[in-house]
Amino acid sequence: MGEVYRARDTRLGREVAVKVLPSEISSDGERLARFEQEARSASALNHPNIVTVYDVGRSEETSYIAMELVEGKTLRELAAARPLPVRTALGIAAQVADGLAKAHAAWIVHRDLKPENLMVSDDGFVKILDFGLASKRPLDAAGREQAAAVGHPMAKLSESAIPTEIAPGFLTTPGVVLGTVGYMSPEQASGSAIDIRSDQFSFGSILYEMLAGRRAFSRATAAETLTAIIREETEPVGAINPAVPPPLSWIVERCLAKDPRERYVATEDLAREIRSVRDHLSDAIAPAASAAAPRRGRSRPVMLAVAAAVILAAGILAGWLAARGSLPQPPSYKRLSFRRGAVWSARFAPDGQTIVYSAAWDGEPMKFFSTRPEGIESRALDLPSGKILAISSQGEMALATEPRIPLSYLQIGTLARAPLSGGAPRETLPDVHGADWSPDGKELAIVRLVEGKDRLEYPAGKVLYEPAGYLSDPRVSPDGKWIALMEHSNDSTSLIAVSADGRKKELSKDWVIHSNGVGWSPNGDEVWFSAARGGEGLALYAQPLTGQPRLLLRTPAYLKIFDVSRDGRLLVAQYQNRVGLRFASQGQAERELSWLNSSFLEDLSPDGKTAVFAELQKPSPAPGNVAYVRKTDGSPAVPLGEGFSLTSMALSPDGRFVLAIALTPPGLVLLPTGAGESKALAETAGCRWADWFPDGRRILAACLPSGQTTQRLLVHDLAPGRSSVLVPEGVRQSRGAKGSAAVSPDGKWVAAADTGGAVRLYPLDGGRPRPAPGFLPEDELIRWSTDGNSVFTYAVGMPGRIFRVDLATGRREVWKELTTSDPAGVWRIHPVVVTGDGGSWAYSYSSALGDLYLVQGVR
Repeated sequence: MGEVYRARDTRLGREVAVKVLPSEISSDGERLARFEQEARSASALNHPNIVTVYDVGRSEETSYIAMELVEGKTLRELAAARPLPVRTALGIAAQVADGLAKAHAAWIVHRDLKPENLMVSDDGFVKILDFGLASKRPLDAAGREQAAAVGHPMAKLSESAIPTEIAPGFLTTPGVVLGTVGYMSPEQASGSAIDIRSDQFSFGSILYEMLAGRRAFSRATAAETLTAIIREETEPVGAINPAVPPPLSWIVERCLAKDPRERYVATEDLAREIRSVRDHLSDAIAPAASAAAPRRGRSRPVMLAVAAAVILAAGILAGWLAARGSLPQPPSYKRLSFRRGAVWSARFAPDGQTIVYSAAWDGEPMKFFSTRPEGIESRALDLPSGKILAISSQGEMALATEPRIPLSYLQIGTLARAPLSGGAPRETLPDVHGADWSPDGKELAIVRLVEGKDRLEYPAGKVLYEPAGYLSDPRVSPDGKWIALMEHSNDSTSLIAVSADGRKKELSKDWVIHSNGVGWSPNGDEVWFSAARGGEGLALYAQPLTGQPRLLLRTPAYLKIFDVSRDGRLLVAQYQNRVGLRFASQGQAERELSWLNSSFLEDLSPDGKTAVFAELQKPSPAPGNVAYVRKTDGSPAVPLGEGFSLTSMALSPDGRFVLAIALTPPGLVLLPTGAGESKALAETAGCRWADWFPDGRRILAACLPSGQTTQRLLVHDLAPGRSSVLVPEGVRQSRGAKGSAAVSPDGKWVAAADTGGAVRLYPLDGGRPRPAPGFLPEDELIRWSTDGNSVFTYAVGMPGRIFRVDLATGRREVWKELTTSDPAGVWRIHPVVVTGDGGSWAYSYSSALGDLYLVQGVR
């Protein structure tokens, strides 16, 4: 396919890899087409485990692709015909599966996956290379039938629904065998049609080789190897390497199934299973793997003696543990949902076996379902859209129906009661987002929003507690004396308990994962919750009413507790969370601009050519986020620095600086987008939001002065470095990019929302403000139009709607409706930014793909 050189990008000062197709090969139309295909396929994907393409072009008669340089070894060099330690193999396999899942989600089939095309960097990161044979292929009819059997959304997609801009015709010619012998799937080896499941077979062959130390299919000639792939079965990898745990052997066998229908419907399911084995079994199998691998040079008697000593020690340990109770077993996870989307809540019924849950599948509204642990099918319940809150001991359900913002972590809806046996719900109270029944099933503890503030009531109507922030996940103790719940502020979360007579007890504070679920232990002496502190990973904890929390188990993914049964089983959801970034301009289709896994939009240049965004700082324990700028043509993002507040960055009118809120030390800072050093602005320690005036010499900032409880709008002059108060009364706290105020194009007016959401126009010359009609309390102010006659606003919801409000008449019209190309799991579109001329716009979207699990064995 070409030659690869190490090179230096002199413009950005970085080392790169340059693949070139020499002139004598460029004249071959098919080779040139495949070369260009590689650039198109890889550049269409943005994932840490797929090599990044920086540029593609032609110099005289030589075609080239510039891509990231990976310092390390190929998997072929790393494995070197010997089994890898199971822990190492799992780490590599998990990364390859994640990268493949990303490609397959875009319907891109690699078709040449092999150890030579997998680079392992010196720091352990895996990169998938060489997409030269890639094509876009949907599931065939049999695959869609397989998907339909488990309710997978891929069942609805036919070949006509798959974009074809990446796949030249010659790449999909029936009967043509393309790929590498030894790693082809049976359908690929026979020249039949292929889809994403073909790559799964190749992945299984690679995983087999890593674990067994030999190829899954290797014969004397290529023809014999192809025949073996099509007709013969491999020796089980567990029989070759006893250190391989059974769950991993089963994954290998499923990937190597001859019939594609026996493999995975979606590669994301394969990736999830690999991660589960890695995170739950790798520690347990590592000692066994080490003991099972004899060292060279030791005699057989020595090895027998060592083995006998190991067996004796294991027997003594087992006897000691048996004397104390029983051998500890890791918790087991049973998957209960199988469609694409997110589960938002779930509860055990009084029988302990029936499970009712709320989920939004395939971009549809949230609905109610019931299931049982022994089955795989779920039954839809005849109820309006909403969320299950609780089920009483008498079999009565508490629901939040028709939530105002249907898919969000606080689904505020109308409290309704309905019998589990069936029947129409009876509505009782508005604006409720949390509830739980008393042990006797007669009263409800609820969290409801009243006049803009959360409050805890128990029973409904009796106020027990009103926080400064907001509350979530109320759970009544088995004896009915306490309600445990989460209390959230802007910066952290606390686990609290409120007694039936209104006494508050703070159980544990300074957690950074919000709204992550609460449940009481079966005997009621502990509160179980899932959370994380700064610098620590997510985990499940048990918190007694007095004392410190104890660790129950580490969790490999973002996990939310829904319910705990009387016998200690848990209902949880494991989520794959993502914040993506999309950009569009008039007359052109939207394009993805996401960089890592949490691309929060901050600003867009007036010409729509540059975006500013933040990435959540993970896994570093350092506070704050990383600031980036990126050209909207898809060029690589450029990091500007780390340690900044989220949704508080603005690009200067000339594009030379990004205005950001630093966390340590706190205050405004100017970050150069080119050469230069950052500069902290004096007297801005209390500022929480800021934007530029059109002249680029002044800054509008929303700040909380010392001793004040509400934000004020200030005008900060960069030249003398002084601030003056523009709005003496409080202004609403910004909830995203832009959001609380906007400066007119001539710099003479500021539109700002007060704490109640009312918008006023404030003159910069010190005159009296005037009300601005046409705005709603929930509006986010985006930007004035270039002509100064209207303001773009945004109403958070699904779908997201951008409005244009005429300042003279108050006329309000929908300017743009935003929907993502893949709505499954998307629960919010926010923040949104529009250029003043309306020529371009960009937005971030938050998605959570989550499955329901039954967990047993947590102690």
